[in-house]
Amino acid sequence: MQSRDIAEKYSFSKWLKMKFYILAVANKLPNWINTAFTEYAKRLSQEVTIHLIEVKPEKRTSNKSTEQILYAEYHRIKAAIPTGCRLIMLDEHGAQWTTAQLAHTITNWMQEGRNTVFIIGGADGLHNEIKSSVHGTFSLSKLTFPHGLVRVILSEQLYRAVTLIRNHPYHRI
Repeated sequence: MQSRDIAEKYSFSKWLKMKFYILAVANKLPNWINTAFTEYAKRLSQEVTIHLIEVKPEKRTSNKSTEQILYAEYHRIKAAIPTGCRLIMLDEHGAQWTTAQLAHTITNWMQEGRNTVFIIGGADGLHNEIKSSVHGTFSLSKLTFPHGLVRVILSEQLYRAVTLIRNHPYHRI
């Protein structure tokens, strides 16, 4: 679906306020990551906002297995998820969308009136309990990116999709 088609089909007067949450398992990251994430988050309007939820990774010790680490992180993730949200896991094996497909999907989500949480796992990924409870799996690329960079790329893509829906010139075809 082309940007003009999306903009004509969905009027913004129908839009409900929607929040995107990027839930990331991560340690301290370089300042430039927070600066870049914040830049895209503040560009969005009051109707659509992006919020970052950081979950502390489990400490690695020689007496903890990967399964134990993932299980501990699972509990932290579960506790941090806002109630009633759609859960989308980021994974290299997930669906890959074009920007237009992402914009179309976001428009459908907005009409449903639910907020969305994008979950970025830690160094070992995500526990199977998380994987089995998500509503969808999304892949930014078949490439592997540093976890901090993923939140920047994702926030930019969410911003780009919203500007496409709004027929804003940021995204040009």
